[in-house]
Amino acid sequence: MKTLPRLLACAALFASVNAACADSLFILQSPNFADNAMLDKAFAGNDPKNANCTGKNNSPPLVWSNVPPQTQSLALVVHDPEGNKGLGVTHLVAYNISPALTGFGPDALRDGKGFSGGKNTPGTASWYGPCPPPGTGAHHYTFTLIATSLPPTLPEGLTREALFEKLKGHQLAAAGLIGRFGQ
Repeated sequence: MKTLPRLLACAALFASVNAACADSLFILQSPNFADNAMLDKAFAGNDPKNANCTGKNNSPPLVWSNVPPQTQSLALVVHDPEGNKGLGVTHLVAYNISPALTGFGPDALRDGKGFSGGKNTPGTASWYGPCPPPGTGAHHYTFTLIATSLPPTLPEGLTREALFEKLKGHQLAAAGLIGRFGQ
């Protein structure tokens, strides 16, 4: 009989520790889609040279919380690992983001506000929405926000790979979010 009260006390302690830990997790979210949910067609690319780009190229709003206290800058990469028949397509490379920011509003990633633009796979420095070919299923668009110890002084135009080279040894934490899209 003495075991039950101890188990209940341990369960209460475990729940309070988990709640405290959840409150301090570095989290990336969007008010427009849940993690692993489908993206609205408005976020898909709009490129007259690509018949697969059937959207408006709106960029989704993003919010984050609990940035590590020693963060000097943030970087955001959006990558589709299924794109280009499995070789991947990078849709956004953004960095030199102030740790004082708590998110990006609608279309801020498309308009290039609040970050230095790197070079995505199509060669632009801002949001390039999903354009998966019909019949290839729902691709996974991985949004990765990286807290870094680097000051916001990286040069514009870095590719995803070049950015990752610069961040090596300076990454503090990462938060992720997945949006899916297919036609």
